[in-house]
Amino acid sequence: MEATVSPRPAKRGLIRRKTDYIPPSRYTLRAAAKDGDALTRLSFLILGAGNIARKQIVKGLLFLAVEIAYIVYMATVGVGSLGTLVSLGSRTQTRQKIDGYWYYDAGDNSVLLLTAGVATVFITVLFVVFWSYAVRSAYKAQVLQRETGAAPTLLDDWRNLTDRNAQVSMMFLPVVGILVFTVLPTLIMICIAFTSYDSDHVLLFDWVGFKNFGSLFAETGAVTADQFVRVLGWTLIWAIFATFLNFFFGLFLAMIINRKTTHFKGMWRSIFSLSMAVPQFVSLLAINQMLQPEGAINSTLESWGWITDPLPFFTDPTWARVTVIVVNLWIGIPFTIMQITGILQNIPADQYEAARIDGANWWQTFTRITMPYLVFVLTPYLITTFTGNVNNFNVIYLLSGGNPTAVGDTAGSTDLLITWLYKLTVDRGDYNLGGVIGIFTFVVLAIVSLITYRSSGSYKNEGGFR
Repeated sequence: MEATVSPRPAKRGLIRRKTDYIPPSRYTLRAAAKDGDALTRLSFLILGAGNIARKQIVKGLLFLAVEIAYIVYMATVGVGSLGTLVSLGSRTQTRQKIDGYWYYDAGDNSVLLLTAGVATVFITVLFVVFWSYAVRSAYKAQVLQRETGAAPTLLDDWRNLTDRNAQVSMMFLPVVGILVFTVLPTLIMICIAFTSYDSDHVLLFDWVGFKNFGSLFAETGAVTADQFVRVLGWTLIWAIFATFLNFFFGLFLAMIINRKTTHFKGMWRSIFSLSMAVPQFVSLLAINQMLQPEGAINSTLESWGWITDPLPFFTDPTWARVTVIVVNLWIGIPFTIMQITGILQNIPADQYEAARIDGANWWQTFTRITMPYLVFVLTPYLITTFTGNVNNFNVIYLLSGGNPTAVGDTAGSTDLLITWLYKLTVDRGDYNLGGVIGIFTFVVLAIVSLITYRSSGSYKNEGGFR
């Protein structure tokens, strides 16, 4: 008589529930191609096929609908846009008289063709990312069905998006906004830097490669190496002074207001807040008029007998640069005061008490407790402020207009890269050169911001302040 062998009981915990967490690193394209079954591999061509077969109907139909929409878009618009992206158009504006009537042909518009082509490439890249996600989703459904008996239902996916992966659903719209309104325009700007798009080629222009970048090393022209270096140097000097002077003066005033012996704290904070409520457009234009040679300040000083000639606030390069830095203090210090005030009130009081017991003086307390805490918390804010000051169009353009003109024919002594870019594009129509300046501005800001932030305690010690 044969002995019957009873099946070995499954080890406890071997079978997972549908809601158990499984590392997403298991679900890769390589694993799907290697270990996926026929339905999963079919999903490489027909998105959602594996999901629909495993009763994930809604998800599968969504994947399939996106694929169909992309195919229809490429068949009707996308392929043509990619073709014209290479040539940027060739038809010029024409008109002809037929049977006594004039007929106009607007011709090709290279800007629109470039935008449509870049958008098509952008959409294609996004579709490839979506395709990868859809294939991995099909493979995930296969694995979970094999290990748990059934693939996650629509309700399971909904619970996952609102609980364990809530960050995905919450960050979806912001990421889409960044891609559409920041990344896509940046890509178009980068492409323009490689074209001949200027005031002489408004409707039709061609690809010129790195020719525009070579102008940065030329000795003559709208953009020269000397102009770029001098404007870049002043931009960095301005950003450093505008950032750190605002920070230290704001810190000084915030600490004075925050002292226990200072009365009417609310009143002082309200006074500084009022300057933030006044639109910069109004205040900067008013200050510009006050600092003119015939303005209120020079007229008053002359009537008092303190000066005989008007002070050259905007006619001398050094005076103009000092003027815009000082005026920017009036604008930036209130923001810093509001930021630092909230942080000072949240520094643990027991640290100050311990320092007082140990006999630390005010300077030791400031350098060992207050300042390290502020730097730790405010490093991202300082980086953002520095970046904002590099691109601080309002203060420079509304206050000095970049004047006096002393750096070539297109840039003034107080022009930043951003105001110089504006003059090259809007005033002169040199959009290609503006694109080159925009690329270099982006590179400088990206390098400085990333290096500074990655070297800070805010990045290295996100868990807390030591």
